[in-house]
Amino acid sequence: QTQPRKALEAPSSTTPPKTMALVNVTNVEVLENPAKFTDDIKLQITFDCVSPGIKEELEWKLVYVGSAESEKHDQVLDTVLVGPVAIGHSTFVFKAPAPDSKKIPKEDIMDVTIMLLTCHYKEKEFIRVGYYVNNYCDNKEFVQKFSDPEGKLTRLPPINLIKRNIAASQPRVTRFDIPWDSVVQKIAMDDHSALGDENSGNFMEEADMEEAEDYKEAEEEEGDYKEAEEDLDESYEMETV
Repeated sequence: QTQPRKALEAPSSTTPPKTMALVNVTNVEVLENPAKFTDDIKLQITFDCVSPGIKEELEWKLVYVGSAESEKHDQVLDTVLVGPVAIGHSTFVFKAPAPDSKKIPKEDIMDVTIMLLTCHYKEKEFIRVGYYVNNYCDNKEFVQKFSDPEGKLTRLPPINLIKRNIAASQPRVTRFDIPWDSVVQKIAMDDHSALGDENSGNFMEEADMEEAEDYKEAEEEEGDYKEAEEDLDESYEMETV
């Protein structure tokens, strides 16, 4: 059985952060989705920076999980620095190249995996947004020719025939409490933080997990991805707080 990978585990404590982040990610929109596996990944990220603001840049990183078996197959698709960050509302598009299929085990290219968007301040991660990613082939000629009686593919399709669908409406969000620029700058959490609220666009709370399950059930109708997702759930326990 696949063992949890420490580098990507959720925090051990389930207690929400005691302070409000000075940077609140309010929405992430996945652009041009679904797309070809080889297409760039584009995320439109919206966040608010509250007073007294921050002094340094934000580091955004996009990681593609190549296999549930080992983190050595993870790929950092791109890293971007955003700053200086002004107090108020900001939006930008994070464009990252597609994962290199040659670095992914052949048995893990198709079906369901995970993509992680993280943001760090002063090398400390304060938010992680995880998405299920389903890689599939809808080329009728190939599917008809290389499918078993149960409809499962018996051969890996050429990369140009593989499509990618990111479950954009069901992200798994984890927040981390960090000191920011100084302990004095910490602010008590109030209604300003929209992350995880019902008005926060794409983000969801634990109570909305049933919606994510609906997505997975819909995907299973096109193919049996249940076993793959169960393995991923054990390996990457992303907890919404």
